[in-house]
Amino acid sequence: MDNSSAPPPAAPAARPVLEGPDIARVLTRIAHEIVERAKGADDVVLLGIPTRGVHLARRLAGKLQEITGRPIPVGSLDITMYRDDLRLSPPRTLARTEIPGDGVEGRLVVLVDDVLFSGRTIRAALDALGDLGRPRAVQLAVLVDRGHRELPIRADYVGKNLPTSLRETVKVQLTEEDGHDGVLLGARAATGQ
Repeated sequence: MDNSSAPPPAAPAARPVLEGPDIARVLTRIAHEIVERAKGADDVVLLGIPTRGVHLARRLAGKLQEITGRPIPVGSLDITMYRDDLRLSPPRTLARTEIPGDGVEGRLVVLVDDVLFSGRTIRAALDALGDLGRPRAVQLAVLVDRGHRELPIRADYVGKNLPTSLRETVKVQLTEEDGHDGVLLGARAATGQ
């Protein structure tokens, strides 16, 4: 029998590696680490990288406010036009860049993203940030670091180190976008040939 027209086997189901309570716990830990390192977080500004990084930055700002007793400026940083793969991929919808209050000049900016992988997104974020002013320092907080760096970039604050193969995918799900919180590890879908 000829099986050449049979569909490729389905990828195994993704397995959860973080669930809602785990995400809340690691964000609380990251918030405490930021306060400790920044000696109180007086000049901290959080900038989330769209899409899920913005939601994580807002949650982190809430945790920081619980710890410090004062609101922490939070915004978003669209990196679309700074990506090095613009000509290689279909056009992307521009997201919003929202810089809170007094801007970034002389402040400690913590970039927030969901997954750190090759480092190219963060390189683009650093380029975008450079056009907005000169922060005193820039740090990086990520929910998941999955390895496979292509650039010399590392996170200052990591929710979970998750060693992966290049054949695996990491999917972050947040209530604001997906209706529930979770991080799933799965196999990349087979491409057929």
